[in-house]
Parts: sequence; structure tokens; C-alpha cells
Amino acid sequence: MTDGKHEVLIIGGGIAGLALALEVADHRRVTLLRPESDDQGASRWAQGGIAAVLSPQDDIEAHVADTLVAGDGLCDPQAVRFTVEQGPSTIEWLLTLGVPFTPDASADAGYPYHLTREGGHGARRIIHADDATGRAVVETLRQHVEAHPNIRLHGELTAIGLIGDNEGHCRGARCLDAAGRLHELTAEDTVLATGGASGLYRHTTSPQPASGEGMMMAAELGAELMNLEFQQFHPTCLYDPQGPAFLISEAVRGEGGLLIDAAGERFMPAVDPRAELAPRDIVARAIDAQMQRTGSDHVYLDIRHLGEAAIRLHFPTIHAHCASRGLDIVHQPIPVVPAAHYSCGGITTDLAGATTVPRLHAIGEAACTGLHGANRMASNSLLECLVYARSCGRRLRTAQAEPNATPLPMPRGEQRVALERIEQIREAMRQLMSTRVAIVRTDQGLEEAACGLETLYHRLAPQMKDVIPSVPLTNLWHALRLARLTVACARARRESRGLHYNPDCPTHGDAFPQPSRITLRALEDLEEGT
Repeated sequence: MTDGKHEVLIIGGGIAGLALALEVADHRRVTLLRPESDDQGASRWAQGGIAAVLSPQDDIEAHVADTLVAGDGLCDPQAVRFTVEQGPSTIEWLLTLGVPFTPDASADAGYPYHLTREGGHGARRIIHADDATGRAVVETLRQHVEAHPNIRLHGELTAIGLIGDNEGHCRGARCLDAAGRLHELTAEDTVLATGGASGLYRHTTSPQPASGEGMMMAAELGAELMNLEFQQFHPTCLYDPQGPAFLISEAVRGEGGLLIDAAGERFMPAVDPRAELAPRDIVARAIDAQMQRTGSDHVYLDIRHLGEAAIRLHFPTIHAHCASRGLDIVHQPIPVVPAAHYSCGGITTDLAGATTVPRLHAIGEAACTGLHGANRMASNSLLECLVYARSCGRRLRTAQAEPNATPLPMPRGEQRVALERIEQIREAMRQLMSTRVAIVRTDQGLEEAACGLETLYHRLAPQMKDVIPSVPLTNLWHALRLARLTVACARARRESRGLHYNPDCPTHGDAFPQPSRITLRALEDLEEGT
């Protein structure tokens, strides 16, 4: 069925999608597709905080410089400066909405709210709500969204593809409801806030991570993707094979947590002068190397020396979760392991979220703005979500509707693909990505991944020509093709840079590094085996 015509259609209701809805709704009617449960998005699970220049001891130039260093030469300087300069006003906006950031009542506090420090930052500039910042921001924004009369929420629809016209413009999205019925939501402007691609891997820091579905929906319509090879692995996910994914915030190291091996010895000071506060790519590789050297499946993060009062004050969520899993972090070090966490690449956008497809925007982790370069610095992600949501909102407030165009039809199929087969292919894909395209990649491993993914693709592709769409099937279809593009980008980058580390080419290859860009034509070439 066709569900009328919508002015602004936002797909994804994490922090980026919610913030955008609020920015636009006073000027245009907004339709927001978001899961009924906040647990399904990555935003809720963000613990650390939001990076911004707020302290009198900090300044814009320092935040810009730290971000450029972390991005290992691949950041877009214009995007970095734009984002950092918008930071203070963005935090003020959140405060006016009522986000309950943790106050700082100490006598020498230079700012009313507590600021912590995380890896790569040269100053304390991370404002937070205890150790559950994502949850606090999501809940606050959601309350305002639900109260706004010009925002229509849809929790029962899942987007499976975008609607294009014969001019190459985006005209909305095709969705499925819980019963599998197809709905076509035509829209004047469509925004993807669908998250990243950590779900391509077996072990992640989010219980239900996205697998790049929005990225591939955009690519199918002709949008350019960028820097897919830069997948960030958070150094410290709780090692708990029997439990759900759970992140141990970077702020734990920012407040003095130490990484130790099974013998209780620190290993980071020998790797980098910043030790535990080195950027995430360096820490994750060091942990991976330590695990390989000792044959262990984890290392430890030790905060016992901080004392029970400080641990309970700064990390109540982490303390409570670990206690629920039988771990007393006041008296025991925390077992941790790196896990897929954040996609630095995504849909190429400008400073207002516009993609290379007219009337299609992307914000949040689905987008690649150029801010992160080859490695995202801690807590710049929520900042990016908010800054670009507000920037995109300002553009969409005044966007003029275009003349109606006829959307291109969607082929209708007759056969079904069994859920068991879908899960088998998905697990095989994740296994390949986790063993061959993770923290350390080799030429041989990437070749094996490319061959393995091609085999999986040819198992699934023939059935997609005459299939009845389902959410699990279309999600797998998007994920499998994005995995192939990710491997193609990794194989093409003949150097090691940031999150892309290949011991077969261990140094920087170019004095002037370039982002990797890939489009639908490259995807079609891969699928045709050319």
C-alpha cells in the first residue's frame, strides 16, 4: 500500500534521528521510523559522553588538533573545524532540553558539569551523564519528540529500500510491517539515520547492531560510499561469552583504569607514551597482540586502585552490570576484549548531511562526513550525531518541494527464503569478517574473505530475483554486499593507516592520503565478478 506523501521522512530514531526531528518539526511535518524499543539502536548503549570544548582550560584549536591526530591524516579539516566549533552550542541546546548531565560540585571546578578525559584527548572535555550518557540523551530527546504535534512516529515499520525516480532522485522508502505487508512511503525529503555496520562482525559492543542496511539502501539508489575499510574496534568490551554484549566505557581508562595481562603486568606503556590513553586503534591492536602472544582470549582492565566510592560514583551502570554477571569490579579486574564498535566510513555527505543523491540525506553513524578520518576519537561520535542533525535540520526547514515524479516500481516475487538459511549465511559472513577483516588484516586474509563472501553471494543472489521480501532477508542482502565492498576497499588501500592495519604493507603509503570512494557501479562490477 502507498501511505500518502510525507514532507520529511527520517529512517532511524537514535540520537541523530531524534535531534533532527526536533530541529525540523516546527517548520515541516516529520515522519519518524524508529524501533519501539530503544534497546535496538546503538545510541542507548553509548556510555562515555560527548566531546566539546567547555572548560576554561580547553580551546577549539586543541580539540581540532587532537581529532586530526587521531584520524591519522585522513580527516577533512573543514569538517573537523565545523564540528568542533559547533560543540559548545550543541551542549547548551541539550541542557535547555533537560539532559541530566553529571554536575561537578568540587571547589576547583571550572565548569558546572563534570568533564572526563578519554583516549586521544589532551584535555578533560567529555561531558557525560554518569556512565549512561546515550540513554540519558535518547530518553530526553524522545520525550520531546513524543510531545511534538508535528512529528508522527512509526514503530511498526522497517525500511527495506529507498524509492527512486527516473531522474535519480530519492522519493521515499519501502517498508514492511510486522505482518510482512509492503508499504510505500513517498516523501519530499528522506534522511537515513540508520547506524553503522558493526553487525558485519560476530562480536560487537551493541546487543543488536546495525549491519550497514542504510548504507546499502543509499548505494542502491546511486549514492557514493566512503572509507568503508575503517571499522573501529573498541578496545574494551566485557569478556563474557555467556552474556550479552556490553561496553566498558573509555572513560574508565580516562579516570585511571589500567590494562594488565594475566600476570597483573601493564603492557601499554611499552607500546605508546600515552599508554592507556592512546587512540583506540593503537590500544585495540596492542590488546590483540597481547592476546596473540599469550594465547589468551582476553586481557584485564583494572580499576581497583580507584576505590569503591569513586567506582560507584563514576561508573554505576558498569558496576551494576558486572555485578549482575558475578563480577565485583571493586575487588576484581574486569576481563575485556576488543569488539566491533563504530564505522568511520559510510554514505558520503556534505556539512548539512546531503548525499550525492538529490533529496536524500544521511546523518549519524550511517554518514561519512570526513570528521573521523581513519580512526574516530572517543566521544566525537555523539557530537557528530548532534551537530550534523542540527545542520541538516536547518537546511531541510527551508527546502522547497519538487514537482511530483513517478517512483520506479519494485519487482514482486513469489518465493520465500527460509530463516534458517538466512541465519547460516549471516553467521558465515560474520565469521569471515571477524577472522579476516578485523583489527589486523593481511593480503592473504583479505583474498580469502573476498572469495568466501563471493561464494556466499552466489548462494543467495539467484533467489533475490523472485523473492517475497522479509526484514531478515533484506537485511542480510544489504549486509552481504556491504561486506564485499568493505573488503574491496581494504584490498585497494595498499598501506596501513588508522584502523586499517595490514602487516604486508605496514607503513603509510602516500604523503597525501585520499579517502576511498565507491559507488553502485563498483558494486555491480563485484556482483558480476568483473
